[in-house]
Amino acid sequence: MYDVVIVGSGFGGAVAACRLAAAGRSVLVLERGRRWEPEDYPRRPGDAWLFDPRAPHRRNGWLELRFLDQMLVAQGAGVGGGSLIYANVCIDARPEAFDSGWPSAITAQEMAPYYRAVSDMLTPMEIPAGQHTARLELMRRAADAIGEGERFQKVPLAIRFDPQFTPAPAETPEYERSVVARNAHGREQGTCVHCGSCDVGCPTRAKNTLDLNYLAAAENSGAVIAPLSLARYLSRADGGWRVHFDHLEGGRRRPDSVTARRVILAAGSLGSTELLLRSRDEHRTLPDLPRALGRGWSSNGDFLTPSGYRRTSIAPTSGPTITSAIDFLDGARGGRYFVEDGGIPNLLRNCFEQRLRDGVGSPLRRRMWLRLSRAGAFDSVMPWFGQSVDAADGSFYLGRGRVRPWRRVVKLDWNPHRSETAIGAMAEMHGLLTEATGGKPNPLLTWKRFRALVTPHPLGGCNMAASPAAGVVDHACRVFGQDGLYVMDGAVIPRAIGRNPSKTIAAVAERAVALLLAED
Repeated sequence: MYDVVIVGSGFGGAVAACRLAAAGRSVLVLERGRRWEPEDYPRRPGDAWLFDPRAPHRRNGWLELRFLDQMLVAQGAGVGGGSLIYANVCIDARPEAFDSGWPSAITAQEMAPYYRAVSDMLTPMEIPAGQHTARLELMRRAADAIGEGERFQKVPLAIRFDPQFTPAPAETPEYERSVVARNAHGREQGTCVHCGSCDVGCPTRAKNTLDLNYLAAAENSGAVIAPLSLARYLSRADGGWRVHFDHLEGGRRRPDSVTARRVILAAGSLGSTELLLRSRDEHRTLPDLPRALGRGWSSNGDFLTPSGYRRTSIAPTSGPTITSAIDFLDGARGGRYFVEDGGIPNLLRNCFEQRLRDGVGSPLRRRMWLRLSRAGAFDSVMPWFGQSVDAADGSFYLGRGRVRPWRRVVKLDWNPHRSETAIGAMAEMHGLLTEATGGKPNPLLTWKRFRALVTPHPLGGCNMAASPAAGVVDHACRVFGQDGLYVMDGAVIPRAIGRNPSKTIAAVAERAVALLLAED
């Protein structure tokens, strides 16, 4: 029996593994995805791009796309969880984000030391002055153009930069200019060369993903990480808990289980909520879980508007995915939202760049690859991005599958009209910023016609609250009525943050683990 089994290795699970292993606890981390190395990152059409929850033993790729109601949720799959696909933004929530919706023990002042602890591990920094992207400068001009220049800011990024590096225009990134060194946890990392591949795997390991810091420290202290281990449900065991999971090996699912004194669920908003729903409503091993389970879900108000700029190079595939923001979270412009400069990876260039660098193929074929790479740059497109404070009123439940009605699947009841004010205000601001800088907004039809959204920042489902009548966990992330069972991930965040939430998730976990250790 382990002291602690942690399900998931994202921002909550990695923090818990690191701190508990350092305190001498025996720790096992079950991670449904692979352990990724740079040479394994998906690049070509036949690579392992997608994780399929219906057949994870056959398709356990980089990214899961879950279609729920009028929402598409994007989640990372692998050792490091959401840090594999996030845009590196490592930012505190604004203090007023804790003024409502949280248990009284959670305040901005209470959270401050835990935010600092996360910064000490992820070492965020702003993009150096000599490396500003065209998108950043467009953001600055746009803020000035509408009279809101004081709201513009560079955002802290969990990226290793070489201050001496100056990006040079090139057909393929200059990877050889990355400065390689061992980090504080003994893992080799390079520095950023502006390749734009943050979301699909940084080839120089300049991105401070969790496998290079928190999880590396956990393993250095004796924690065991088990990739391709998909948790299915929980039950009680003598003196503790049993986690029932499948080994995803050799194209097969092999059932297994493990026991522990404590279990920490950190499989993300969807994953942790689904595990508890299946334990309560399908396997019926935990029938006394709180009735609020599944409620209070938020997309964190994520929204994207692509805009076109004629005869202007925006280069959205160059540089870090996000570098700057214009902060309207005070509500002065009709809603509470945080506008960011979105970037996208050049998937076509990534597919061909090794052949281009090596000079493989005939001259005609190389010219074709080069033209495709340039087309994949979307050079004149600005992806205006951001988050907003939405209604946070979605609700998960288990329903019948359409294709296989005998199978129970997770479903979402989410009404987009209740979040329309917040999201609509940000959409209008995207249009205003675009027009103020000479561009033309192209609102996505998915929202304009169908009120459907995409989010990489799902929050809630196991909400933190003062009592089981209002939520699933208390201020210390303990599941109400379930001694030794915790949730430490985005599922416990009880409201939209309105900013990138990863640092807040990690800080909440830092606090919860500190309280857990103080109990022993």
